[in-house]
Amino acid sequence: MAGVALKLLAPWRLVKLRSLVRSSTVPSLKFHTTASPMMGATVEQFEQAKSKMATLKNDPGNEVKLKIYALFKQSTQGPCNTPKPGMLDFVNKVKWDAWKSLGSISQEEARQQYCDLIGSLVEAEGGSPAQVGAQPTGSGTAYETLLVTTEDAITTIKLNRPTKKNAITTEMYNDIIAALEQAGKDDSVLTVLTGAGDFYCSGNDLTNFTKIPEGGVEEMARKGGDLLRKYVKAYIDFPKPLVAVVNGPAVGVSVTVLGLFDLVYATERATFHTPFSQLGQSAEGCSSYTFPKLMGAAKASEMLLFNKKLTAVQACELGLVTEVFPDSSFQSEVWTRLRAYAKLPPNSLALSKQLIRAVEKERLYAVNDAEVECLIERWMSDECFNAVMSFFQAKAKL
Repeated sequence: MAGVALKLLAPWRLVKLRSLVRSSTVPSLKFHTTASPMMGATVEQFEQAKSKMATLKNDPGNEVKLKIYALFKQSTQGPCNTPKPGMLDFVNKVKWDAWKSLGSISQEEARQQYCDLIGSLVEAEGGSPAQVGAQPTGSGTAYETLLVTTEDAITTIKLNRPTKKNAITTEMYNDIIAALEQAGKDDSVLTVLTGAGDFYCSGNDLTNFTKIPEGGVEEMARKGGDLLRKYVKAYIDFPKPLVAVVNGPAVGVSVTVLGLFDLVYATERATFHTPFSQLGQSAEGCSSYTFPKLMGAAKASEMLLFNKKLTAVQACELGLVTEVFPDSSFQSEVWTRLRAYAKLPPNSLALSKQLIRAVEKERLYAVNDAEVECLIERWMSDECFNAVMSFFQAKAKL
């Protein structure tokens, strides 16, 4: 870490840092907590992340290095407790502002954020973020794209592709299915799904649609449909209370399955977007049933047909989100509440959930099947292919 601090002080960086101070870019940086107070990385994991930091080949830039510096200081010394440097001490003032902006987050939380950030940098250079982040507790299973931990009777499944906005690959679908199956059988009382970094999930990684197997588009569509059916069924069948902690924007399938969760807590900066018709596709995740049931047919149509993006407050007003929290206190408030819920009698919670869901489980299976069959047809259509290709072309021009 000393190397990072020295690089930050390099004279050739000083002019850029002065411009950052003048433009107030750095003082306004926001550091979003991506782990609960109880789910912070261990000291050992923090040390592993520090070792990985030393192996990075590319300069991540001043802004990222300031984040690393601030999280390192918070992890090792706690909240900023040093006097503010003078206005002419440009470098130390920028570093002090970055550290101060972390506020009162705990050292455990700071360690987790540090691990998440280093993990994203390792992934960007072609490594595996799983080498850096927290490893599963209480099991021998590790995932390439997830961080799965169990502590204080809560199993947390964290989507861990922050540099790709947690977009879901084919492999990631299988990992989430396996993680849900594992969580359903472990000793935890409830299970949480959340995302690393600033995004909850940006939906499907559209490169999934560019990997055409030998059997052609028809085989790709059939295999994709089978995987999606199994993925959604994992949520329908999940036996324990399932909570979404939506830490940022959510898109596509990450939004549609929210109707199958028992609680959905969102930060105020989260948004909810289902741009299916824009991509020549159709609804999934049982949303064609759950969304009209939650918000009424007209409002559901605005989302599922006409691609309307909802703010967190709007989603809460329509019943998709249980409660919205200020971004500054989101993680602490949510996890304080979840720890309290995890102390409730587990069998009572599980049985009560089963009673609530049993009434419509067969309906959900049927809806899932119908949605998947419709999507298979969509994926094989010229309309869908052209829409996806147009998306990539537009993205390439940015």
